[in-house]
Amino acid sequence: AQLLLLNHEDPKKDILIYINSPGGVVTAGLAIYDTMQHVKPDVSTICVGMAASMGAVILAAGKKGKRFALPNSEILLHQVMGGAEGQATEIEITAKQILKIKEKINQILAKHTSQSVNKIEKDTDRDFYLSSAEAREYGIIDEIIKPKGGK
Repeated sequence: AQLLLLNHEDPKKDILIYINSPGGVVTAGLAIYDTMQHVKPDVSTICVGMAASMGAVILAAGKKGKRFALPNSEILLHQVMGGAEGQATEIEITAKQILKIKEKINQILAKHTSQSVNKIEKDTDRDFYLSSAEAREYGIIDEIIKPKGGK
C-alpha cells in the first residue's frame, strides 16, 4: 500500500526500497513485486545487510541502473520452500503449486538479471550466497555503494 501511496503523491519521484530481509511469504513478496512493476515512478532497491529469498527477488526487480547494495551486503537465492500434509491428493496438489511458483520466481529472476532460466534453476537448487560484487556480476544489482569521505 505504501508504494501505491508514494505513486499517488508524486508519480515523477523515484521510490526507494531499503532491503534488509531474511525473506518471507512468497505470495506477499509477489504482491510487492507486482506493485513495483505497476507504479509509474522508478523503484530503486538498496540492500543494506541481507537480501534473502523473496528479499533478493525484490532487490533484483528494482529499475535497472538503480539497484544497489552496501559493500558487505549478502544476497541469498534458493528454491521456493513449502510443506504439505494431509491426504496424498492434497500433498500432490500442493507440490504442483510449489513447482509452479518456483518456475514463476525463476522467470522473474531471469527477466531482471539477464541470466537464463536454466542457470537460475541450477544455481538455486541449493542455497546460493552472493557477495555484493558477485551480485553485481550476476545482474541482481547494478552498483555497490561506496563509503563517503573515505571513512
